[in-house]
Amino acid sequence: MLKTYIVEDSPVIRENLIAALEELVAVEVVGTADNEAAALYWLKQPRNGCDLVIVDIFLKSGSGLGVLSASADLPDSTKLVVLSNYATPDMRRKCLELGADKVFDKSNEIDALIGYCQRLAAGEATNSSPGTL
Repeated sequence: MLKTYIVEDSPVIRENLIAALEELVAVEVVGTADNEAAALYWLKQPRNGCDLVIVDIFLKSGSGLGVLSASADLPDSTKLVVLSNYATPDMRRKCLELGADKVFDKSNEIDALIGYCQRLAAGEATNSSPGTL
């Protein structure tokens, strides 16, 4: 079971993403946040652990970039994925520089995100170059 934490400010997108992941991937959503401070608080708690963090760039307060940069001390096994409507080449590069393992566009890369999560849940190697499928 892939323990997943989701940082997304839109309740509709968050609930649809959870439903899709739980239906198509062996995932357990262990928590959610809609802002940077709440996400960082949860991620910094020693009792909270997860295998995957899915982060949006634009949040209710703060940003996904802040979550990425503050997540450097998470265990190396924790994968960081950005899911955003703003996945421009510049933003993808910035996210990867801040530690994201992958960046997906909400509008046309949901299937790629699901595939990536399926590979993670299956324990398949994900050592391909960062930001690529």
